[in-house]
Amino acid sequence: MRMSVRSFGVWATALLLLTGLSGCGYNDFQRLDEQSKSAWSEVLNQYQRRADLIPNIVATVKGEANFEQETLTRVIEARSKATSIQMTPEMLNDPAAMQQFQAAQGEISSALSRLMVVVEQYPNLRANQGFSDLRVQLEGTENRITVARNRYIEAIQAYNVLSRSFPTNLTAMVLGYQPKANFQVQNEAAISTPPTVDFNKQ
Repeated sequence: MRMSVRSFGVWATALLLLTGLSGCGYNDFQRLDEQSKSAWSEVLNQYQRRADLIPNIVATVKGEANFEQETLTRVIEARSKATSIQMTPEMLNDPAAMQQFQAAQGEISSALSRLMVVVEQYPNLRANQGFSDLRVQLEGTENRITVARNRYIEAIQAYNVLSRSFPTNLTAMVLGYQPKANFQVQNEAAISTPPTVDFNKQ
């Protein structure tokens, strides 16, 4: 009789522990952490795709006589800076590292935008089929970057909500699961200021 009571106590304790573990969110943390890493890998993949296009774009543009050297230099330097920053999944908890990475990618976007504006002044480049194909690939890559970033933002949001919600926030504290850094909107102050509309201006 004593053994059966003891056995019952052991089984009851094990059942309580299992029930507690199922509600602590441990498995959810593992799942969402993997999702965020996978989403981040896709972001990096698309940024790398863009970086790989740049040498071909620069080489094609260099073939145009008298093209603005300063514009090309900015693109090359921005690419070099961005590709030198290695953003591992472990660094996703570091807002400063994320900000540095995002700033470097923003410089590439800015330099490429400037390049495309300048290209409009060169009819030969606009008519160049090779450059036209590269431009289409670049536009497609920019769209893929946007999609990948949005998926990453959603994955991070799910993870961060779990880490801050009760009772899973207790698991996060015990196991050291910190909220992950997310993308920040550039020029946040500027875009948060409502535009002035004056219908009296002609």
